[in-house]
Amino acid sequence: MKKTLQQLATWLNDEVQAFGDTVVTGISIDTRSIQQGDLFVPFRGEQANGHKFVLQAFEKGAGASLWQKDEPNPPVGVPLLFVDDPEVALQQMARAYRSEHKAKFVGITGSNGKTSTKDILAGTLAPFFKVQKTIGNFNNQLGLPITMLQLDEDTEVAILEMGMSGFGEIEFLTKIARPHITVITNIGEAHMQDLGSRVGIAKAKFEIIQGMQEDGILFYDGDEPLLKELVAQEINLNAQSFGLESGNLLYAENIEATAEGSSFKTYGAIEGDFFISVLGEHQVKNTLSAMLIAQKLGLSDEQIRESLKHVVLTDMRMQRVIGTNGALFINDAYNAAPTSVKAAIQFIASSTIRPEKWLVLGDMLELGLEEKSFHEGLAQEIHTNQISFVCLYGPRMGYLYEELKKRFDDDHLLHTKDDYKPIIEKLQQANNESLVLLKGSRGMKLETILKQFTL
Repeated sequence: MKKTLQQLATWLNDEVQAFGDTVVTGISIDTRSIQQGDLFVPFRGEQANGHKFVLQAFEKGAGASLWQKDEPNPPVGVPLLFVDDPEVALQQMARAYRSEHKAKFVGITGSNGKTSTKDILAGTLAPFFKVQKTIGNFNNQLGLPITMLQLDEDTEVAILEMGMSGFGEIEFLTKIARPHITVITNIGEAHMQDLGSRVGIAKAKFEIIQGMQEDGILFYDGDEPLLKELVAQEINLNAQSFGLESGNLLYAENIEATAEGSSFKTYGAIEGDFFISVLGEHQVKNTLSAMLIAQKLGLSDEQIRESLKHVVLTDMRMQRVIGTNGALFINDAYNAAPTSVKAAIQFIASSTIRPEKWLVLGDMLELGLEEKSFHEGLAQEIHTNQISFVCLYGPRMGYLYEELKKRFDDDHLLHTKDDYKPIIEKLQQANNESLVLLKGSRGMKLETILKQFTL
């Protein structure tokens, strides 16, 4: 983005008293990461008031700043744009910039796999288009507008992740982004405590079509009956399915894992043998949606095949790390819900990469009243003839521990509520024959354990 302060004021139906020709080249809400020329957006929160840092923002290179009209003592002699509400102003500017931008916009939501799908799609398209994507987890009512306002004017494909915790949030985001292409990766159990059921979760994710362009297209997990029902209710919706079942427009079979990644064969809209340097059957499914979008944007099967080989995911998504003890760690500790945890366990259990299998599992959060049954239910995927050692971290994992101790002896099963040390000590036994999965909700910070084996 490269706009004058006067142009931003026009977007906001406002006027500037001075510095109207000041050029703004980005957006920042944090003085610690501000870049030269950024527009600083201060917020008043319970813990801090961003207006106190406006002068510091200018000292660090800000080109201009918003200022809430009812905030006293605005600084003088610096480019300010006065607004009623900085958050609303941020969203309004994003809508205006979106209206001017010529890129193809892709919106991605789902219970799991949003970031992986975003990364896979960006990596697939990058050799052929100028692509920008959501950085980190900037996928909410603040993060999405910031991402949009950071887009270069010559970006050709903008990939926007959309997250939510309740009804109406995805609809709000998609109506800002107005995507040409939308993706629903899957329906899991995350945010069950807010949405009540998987049916509720599916309806909340399906809101993504509300802001989609009239000639847009939805790609969705066709293995999920809840999504198929919602799609069937939308007579005029252009929707195409992907998955692991043969009824989908694009489906995959013969998925094989190696130390380097996953090979698979596709049928339907794209047919042939493919490889991606990412582990996990669920990641192959995420890849299918990226392949369909790449095809929609004009890439040939061979172009897709070659670019997939070089895709790299954000850290802590089935990330392979060789530990100092020789073990191969699969760091999938960014987030966790029953669906994704089961998928990761199934991958480890069936893998032939290394013979000795370890599970290091942390609590799954935000499951509401069902958290006990969801943690206990993981036991159905864990068997002594497939898994050698199980280490559980967090108070909720106590439910799973009670189930597993019926099968595993004390030498092969460990539970600790709030101390990483026993698990770290146990993992000293792992070696170059060991494959170790780290999987838990973000709040459990299981990467703390991995750090002890990467020093």
